[in-house]
Amino acid sequence: MRRTLPLAFLALSLTPVALHSAPHRPSAARPMEQRYTKHDVQIPMRDGTKLYTVIYTPKDTSEKHPILMERTPYSVPYGDDDFGPVEGSYAKENYILVFQDVRGKYMSEGEYENVRPLSPDGKGIDESSDTYDTIEWLVKNVTGNNGKVGMVGVSYPGFYAAVGAVRAHPALKAVSPQAPVTDWFLGDDDHHNGAFMLLDNFAWCFGGFDWPREGPSKEEFDPKLSYDSNNAYDFYLKLGALKHANERFFQGKIRFWNDLIEHDTYDAFWQARTPLPHFKNLTPAFLVVGGFFDAEDLWGPQHMIRALQSQSPKTPASVVIGPWSHGGWGGDGSRFHDLRFGQDTAAKFRNEMELPFFNHYLKGKGAPPDPKVKARVFATGSNQWLSFSAWPPKGLPTRSFYLQPGKSLATAPVNHEKAPADRYVSDPASPVPYTNFPGVRRDSRYMAEDQRFASKRPDVLTYTTTPLMADMTTVGAIDVDLTVATTGTDADWVVKVIDVSPETGAEQLVRGDVFRGKFRKSFSKPEPFVPGKPTPLTFALGDICHTFKKGHRLQVQIQSSWFPLVDRNPHKFMSIGKADDSDFVKATQTVFHSKQFPSRVRFTVKP
Repeated sequence: MRRTLPLAFLALSLTPVALHSAPHRPSAARPMEQRYTKHDVQIPMRDGTKLYTVIYTPKDTSEKHPILMERTPYSVPYGDDDFGPVEGSYAKENYILVFQDVRGKYMSEGEYENVRPLSPDGKGIDESSDTYDTIEWLVKNVTGNNGKVGMVGVSYPGFYAAVGAVRAHPALKAVSPQAPVTDWFLGDDDHHNGAFMLLDNFAWCFGGFDWPREGPSKEEFDPKLSYDSNNAYDFYLKLGALKHANERFFQGKIRFWNDLIEHDTYDAFWQARTPLPHFKNLTPAFLVVGGFFDAEDLWGPQHMIRALQSQSPKTPASVVIGPWSHGGWGGDGSRFHDLRFGQDTAAKFRNEMELPFFNHYLKGKGAPPDPKVKARVFATGSNQWLSFSAWPPKGLPTRSFYLQPGKSLATAPVNHEKAPADRYVSDPASPVPYTNFPGVRRDSRYMAEDQRFASKRPDVLTYTTTPLMADMTTVGAIDVDLTVATTGTDADWVVKVIDVSPETGAEQLVRGDVFRGKFRKSFSKPEPFVPGKPTPLTFALGDICHTFKKGHRLQVQIQSSWFPLVDRNPHKFMSIGKADDSDFVKATQTVFHSKQFPSRVRFTVKP
């Protein structure tokens, strides 16, 4: 989670701790102190800035050891007595473990910048150059290293691992970006398809992450803010228009919140912050990791592996996507809330995929990864691991399900020229809740939640198939092709794909996402809707690997709000972050499903 981090690598099976809780400080001596020595150092960068770095070195000198590093904006383990990070598999393998506060965070010097852009010509100061300079210092100054370095990180540290591979130091041999922050406008954390992810953005700033600092410190700034409600829906409705966040809480002090409001299209600010265009001819091997129930960075790993396959085809790169929440592969992988998988999928990943990856590239231990297997993914519904030669898989058939009159779904297109359309009124004063669970912070359970609470609402359209005659395993993205209209000049369109159980009637969310309609032609140059005009809307939901079992029904829900996960659309073509409360008005939304104006969802299906 960008807002929740492990004290060390989640691969070490440590318990994640909240970003704003106190760091773990063990009070008693740990057995690992007998095997490791801890050093806190300041490593100078090429511009003279010093980055605070913690190094755990094995006392075993019988052989040289590889270095495994995490760079983080969430603080390293300070103090001579903190040996928590060396209690996992990599410590047992005698890895040299390195943790570094990135430039401008906690005890490191310099100025912090969120998802700092990579220098176009490689001559400037960026996270790639800081990584290079750090590795250069480590291989020259850390006693007993074998000259090989790996990087790993979950969420924001996953971003730092990924950009460290751009213009990489020759010693960097293997990188594992896990749930990496990749593009904060198109799909990760801050926006989904241009829609502002209100709940997470606000909570991150509310907790103190990006507030100004006076200088290096071991503590995060505490703005001493508190919620006046334990109900997110009520809290954010009371907040009203986004402009009130600065008026009532942030006072304009948080640079990144201001950037979020100011840069509400895919402009140069956002385009400079995605590393994907720089993924050309990379030299380290990659193991990209993601979770199908990741509520924050689902988009990142799925598109990072696409970029690696297309732009660095000679780079050894593969992806693992399991039935996990954000960073969930570091804990118990036998369940996701109420879903049971019949096996510990996380332990399998750590022991059979991740550790062998680093051992091979950094220690020369074990067989190389199978070059024919580029993707290992877990199929929910049937609870089995599947392997593919590419992600998404190539050469598989597709199956479309068309919206039908009478709120049904069928594989045959509608054959009526003037089949009646479906309509609903979207009211910003009464938006559709994203979850039925209580609490003021985002609840990841919504990723697989029973949607019956939503299907009862008049502003949610629900389309359902007859019971399936055979199992259907779907892999990769879900393509959405709708024909819609609105009485406003902008609208959000939330599409949810659901698995309906014949035993309980539960409507389990498999995948859902939002698309801000004004970006239907371009994320950089939005266009208003012509009120009442049938308009095509095409986008992709995040990847899945799910088996809809025989007898189950496939369901699609369509709505125009998902609150407060996503901010409210005023139904006016405007900069929503600058809207007044009076700008938010009702709109009538129309979804067509006729021969002339068809609407469908399309799946890639494994035979």
